[in-house]
Amino acid sequence: MIENLRLSFQSIWAHKMRSILTMLGIIIGIASIIAIVSTIQGSYEQNKKILIGAGTNNVEILLTKNGSPHSISGSLDIPSGVPVVSDSVRDQILALDTVENVTAYTERKTVNRSVYYNNTEIALPTIRGIDTSYFSTTGYKIRSGRGFTEDDYTNFRNVVIVDDTIADNYFPGSDPIGETLSINGMVFTIIGVAAESKTYTAAISTVTEYNSQKSQNSTSNGCLFLPRACWPLLYCFDEPENVIVKASSTDDMIKAGSGAVQILNSTISSDLTDVTYTAQNLATQASWLEQLSSSSNTQLIWIASISLLVGGIGVMNVMMMTVTERTSEIGLKKAIGAKKRAILGQFLTESVVLTSLGGILGVGAGIGISYFIYNLSGIPVAISIPASVIAVAFSMLIGILFGLFPSMKAANLDPIEALRRE
Repeated sequence: MIENLRLSFQSIWAHKMRSILTMLGIIIGIASIIAIVSTIQGSYEQNKKILIGAGTNNVEILLTKNGSPHSISGSLDIPSGVPVVSDSVRDQILALDTVENVTAYTERKTVNRSVYYNNTEIALPTIRGIDTSYFSTTGYKIRSGRGFTEDDYTNFRNVVIVDDTIADNYFPGSDPIGETLSINGMVFTIIGVAAESKTYTAAISTVTEYNSQKSQNSTSNGCLFLPRACWPLLYCFDEPENVIVKASSTDDMIKAGSGAVQILNSTISSDLTDVTYTAQNLATQASWLEQLSSSSNTQLIWIASISLLVGGIGVMNVMMMTVTERTSEIGLKKAIGAKKRAILGQFLTESVVLTSLGGILGVGAGIGISYFIYNLSGIPVAISIPASVIAVAFSMLIGILFGLFPSMKAANLDPIEALRRE
């Protein structure tokens, strides 16, 4: 084998220009496939972050009734048998190997004349009662002031954090820290402003839904955050909570969501069949993206494979020429005892080395083209190591398939007839 490799490189080096031109079809084909796979995979990863995780890997788990999100506007809407999310349940969810963080929150959509700053009504903000891990899980940042402390929870302090939408709309050019809001007749002091992460929820399976969700987020009326412990001061009752889990990676979101749902639903009384916790429909959108990426990959790779076919025919043509040129050499080797297997192995090795070199150069060219496309158009790329290895292996297979016939021809030459040729 080592001797065959040495002879192969020696023959390729002796005919450098011919070898390069022969490899050109393989190089172009492999480079095209690598560039296609890299750009499509890069776009797929980017779309996955936007449509599924938006870079935060969050899965929102909502309390639903008969399949629809269950909103609570009064005590009559509170379903029986659904407890608040306890610390032990939180710990069970956090113990899942796909979960990085978890938070639970209560939420009310306010009605008219519920929230005031001085005599100015703050129009229909969302009010959330949050725990200490809410901001770290959802990606909110404290823009000014401070976040909640343990004392705010244990001492039931009437403090509130406003998001940047409310701060910018109702306190333009001024700092709202220290100002007071009236919420359902109770006075709360603003202690911080939270900057909202510009992300969109994961329940999106089409681009139309994505654009619709983006529009809804951009016209939000803002949000007020209260310590979860203060929630009964405003609404008199403990209420079921929604949950947000942060998955370890975007690929783990479906598993993290389903695991958390199973734990949460186990806390609901068995006689309640219409009220359940439901994770966002990640499976649909993940499947849609996977199918889109796979179908695009397949179509373009088939097109690029045409050049590989052309390259393979070129390899066969050159190997046939090589056999003709070296007929006397083959006859001499067979005359001194070389077996058919040895002759076959020598020429087949030369064909495989030729296409393998083309495959390696093609992978390098494909990576270069991918980054050139990225710098030119901004389309993201993701270099796939498995695809690169498969491409080189495929080029070796081409060498075997298209080099087999010339190699068999060489191995089957009659030594006497071969020696007579010049």
